[in-house]
Amino acid sequence: MTEILLIRHGETDWNAEKRLQGHLDIGLNAEGLRQACAVGQALLNEPLDAIYASDLQRAKHTAQAIATPRGMTVQIDVGLRERCYGAFEGLRHADISERYPKEFAAWRAREMDARYPDGKNVAETLREFSARVLTAITDIVTGSQHKKIVIVTHGGVLECVYRAATGIGYGSPRDFDILNASINRLVWNGDCMQVIQWSDVTHLVSTALDEVDK
Repeated sequence: MTEILLIRHGETDWNAEKRLQGHLDIGLNAEGLRQACAVGQALLNEPLDAIYASDLQRAKHTAQAIATPRGMTVQIDVGLRERCYGAFEGLRHADISERYPKEFAAWRAREMDARYPDGKNVAETLREFSARVLTAITDIVTGSQHKKIVIVTHGGVLECVYRAATGIGYGSPRDFDILNASINRLVWNGDCMQVIQWSDVTHLVSTALDEVDK
């Protein structure tokens, strides 16, 4: 049995602007850095065997805020990257809808085999992306004897994991939150993942209140 603390990276300016990031390497903004520190403080007293992160800096820096106060290192896994969206990357949602209406509709419908036009990077289909990230996480939990680990990654990865753990197919609307710097707790029972707690952001609220009180 392995407990997984699945954490989405802190906020970036592109998150705030609803601009799609994908494989583009966008850093945390000031709020994202605050959120990362808050996650690190919230987990400081929890025993952790390892900390893993995507190689993109928004995930790496969030993970580092957890690792540094504990004297731990972050293990990088490229398989934990966000989905690659090709030509969509760098655009706001409204811009994608205007420039690529057919492809935008396929994205919103979560069509498993839709491939978007190439941009700086070659887009992945949802089926390819889901297989990649679920394989990466399975390899992490089965490749060690760790009892509790942190995985810092991206919103698309969280959606894939939640749907895999709950059995909710991609054809169903998303009725669960995917929030920046949220702590999402799952367990790996040797065969599959199960959700224990989802989208906990109480550490962000309490940190904000503490700053006001000061």
